[in-house]
Amino acid sequence: MNRRRSSSAKRPARGTQRASPSRASGRLRLIGGDYRRRQLPVLERPGLRPTPDRIRETLFNWLAFELVGARVLDLYAGTGALGLEALSRGAAQACFVETDSDVAASLSANIDTLGANGHVRRQTAMAFLAGPVTPFDIVFLDPPFRQGHAVDACHALEEHGWLSEEAWIYLEIEHECEPRVPTNWHLHREVRAGDGIGHLYRRCHTE
Repeated sequence: MNRRRSSSAKRPARGTQRASPSRASGRLRLIGGDYRRRQLPVLERPGLRPTPDRIRETLFNWLAFELVGARVLDLYAGTGALGLEALSRGAAQACFVETDSDVAASLSANIDTLGANGHVRRQTAMAFLAGPVTPFDIVFLDPPFRQGHAVDACHALEEHGWLSEEAWIYLEIEHECEPRVPTNWHLHREVRAGDGIGHLYRRCHTE
C-alpha cells in the first residue's frame, strides 16, 4: 500500500486542514520496465509514500518471470507503486483498491498519464472482496499496520475465489506480527521492509 502506518493514517487529526486533491508533495519513480524512470506526483497525506525502491527492486526480481500477461490486484493501493510497477514490467492489467477519494483520484490520474491498463475501485478492501469475483494471478496486500486487516483479507482472498490456481501473494505486515495465512499458501521469500516484513507466497491449488 505505501502508507506508514498507524490508525491515524487514513485521515488528518481533527482541526487540521485536509490536503487538496491537487496538492502533491512527493514523487513516485518507477524503476523498471516500459515506464522506467517515469516520475508521478504523490499526494500529501499522513504516512502516504511509495514503497521504497529497494523493496520494489527485490520483489520484482523475484516475480520477473511471472508478470507478463498477469492480472494484478493492488489491495490497499495508496500510491499504487506496486501495481504500477507491475504494469510497467508487463502485467496485462491491474485493479487498484483505495478508500480515500482524493488518493484514488490521484492514482487514476497517474494511470491515465502513463496510458496504462489499470483501473481504480474507490472502496474498502473488504467491501471489494465481498463483491463480484474475477481471479487474479498476483496480489499485493499491504494493509495499514496494527489495525488487524491482514488476516481477514488473506482468508477472504482464498475463500471467495479471488486467486488463480498458482497465484503469487505479496503480504507486508508489521515485523512483530506472525503471518496467519491460508494453509495452501507456501512461503517463497521474505524481505525486511522498514518497520515491517514482506512475505511472498505461492498459492498451491487444492481440490
